[in-house]
Amino acid sequence: MLTRKQLELLDFINTHLQRDGVPPSFDEMKEALDLKSKSGIHRLITALEERGFIRRLAHRARAIEIVKLPEAMEKPGFSAKFTPRVIVGSKITPPRGAMTVEALHAIEIPVMGRIAAGTPIEAISEISHHIAVPGSMLAGRGQHYALEVKGDSMIEAGINDGDIVVIREQITAENGDIVVALVEDHEATLKRFRRRGDMIALEAANPAYETRVLRDDQVKVQGRLVGLIRSY
Repeated sequence: MLTRKQLELLDFINTHLQRDGVPPSFDEMKEALDLKSKSGIHRLITALEERGFIRRLAHRARAIEIVKLPEAMEKPGFSAKFTPRVIVGSKITPPRGAMTVEALHAIEIPVMGRIAAGTPIEAISEISHHIAVPGSMLAGRGQHYALEVKGDSMIEAGINDGDIVVIREQITAENGDIVVALVEDHEATLKRFRRRGDMIALEAANPAYETRVLRDDQVKVQGRLVGLIRSY
């Protein structure tokens, strides 16, 4: 199963090959997928190659060959880009138990900047602004803060680029927890935590990213994910 970004890239490469007879350049792919760097394209291409959808030909520039396409891409009218459908005039029934925003007991917590769900970025320690979150999201004692997600390495855990994650401050974690991890005291990342003896594995939820395995003294847990806020 391909992620949305992998599918978009495969569709773009296939369209480019059909139209021009040559695959797109890395710069064209980066621009088409609105990625910040070519490293993201490298990871996506590697993932597509490992899954048998493309083949890179050695010693040739821009040499990418389509090996196969997902069944969905072979259907007429396919587009990897998601276009929301607007339904006019229909009455939408809210989910059972849903409450209006005004009825929620909201609590303001600080947004500490961005956290990388991808390649780790410099640790964030300054408050950029505050955000109101439902009080029920802050279950348990302790301090909470929020971070804006940058990257797509946790996409299969339902965490998308641009989401706001709500974090409870704590320095310990159980296997399987999604945590804010401080790597070597200067890089912060959002990953799933696994302890392997004296080593710590920081697992992505996207097959395009490798698991990082570090000594336990290289990783400091800064908090655990307890909630997520998404804007549409």
